[in-house]
Amino acid sequence: MLDHGQHRPSWDPATSTAEGLGTMAGVTAPRALLLDVFGTLVDWRGSLIREATAAGRRAGVDADWPTVVDDWRRAYQPALNRVRGSGTWRDLDELQRETLPDQRLPAAEREVLVQAWRRLAPWPDTRAGLDRLRSRFRTATLSNGHLALLVDLFRYADLRVDALLSAQLADSYKPDPRVYLRGAALLGCAPEEVAMVAAHADDLVAASATGLQTIFVRRPAEWGGAPVEQPPTDLPGMIIAEDLEQLADQLGC
Repeated sequence: MLDHGQHRPSWDPATSTAEGLGTMAGVTAPRALLLDVFGTLVDWRGSLIREATAAGRRAGVDADWPTVVDDWRRAYQPALNRVRGSGTWRDLDELQRETLPDQRLPAAEREVLVQAWRRLAPWPDTRAGLDRLRSRFRTATLSNGHLALLVDLFRYADLRVDALLSAQLADSYKPDPRVYLRGAALLGCAPEEVAMVAAHADDLVAASATGLQTIFVRRPAEWGGAPVEQPPTDLPGMIIAEDLEQLADQLGC
């Protein structure tokens, strides 16, 4: 649990139940929220472009850094797929080192960029939105980032949730169903008592297939404005919010 001694939630486990919270979007309201991190809570692209530009300047290397960062991010999911198929879990630092495009950066600067995933800026609504959501719901991450990375990132960004949960705890990566089910179980909830909050359709489709409720948060600037991720269709009871503050409004926080 992350708690900086302020903004303490009013949540009471004795009273915060699905029944006590009533319904939302025609379905029973969740007891807990699992939150995706990269893109949903933090601006990976803008942050990494700034870090890559600075690394290139220090090393005297000129490149189209937005394209480098975009290519790096596009290599992310295929790398996770390879890990899932191998039967041997490896953390995100290892995969980021392997997939970072070769731009003639020295090894020290390449490592700076790998570690930059711990220094991603939150979206402007994230900090206040998380604090409001915590006032009524159990909140936890459910990220492909490993725990050491998440601890550093949440300390850097000054973000608070009740628990840091990672796909690492299921020895896999999303969208493996085991990741979502493990996240719900670790919070002491049945799948239907948990909502997955994400800015990515594939994450929500996979979560819904395991019985979790779904909440789509729009992040149109995630890829610099194009492409813009659209919410999935045909997911029962899905909520759509423009940001975490609006989501807190919708959920009565």
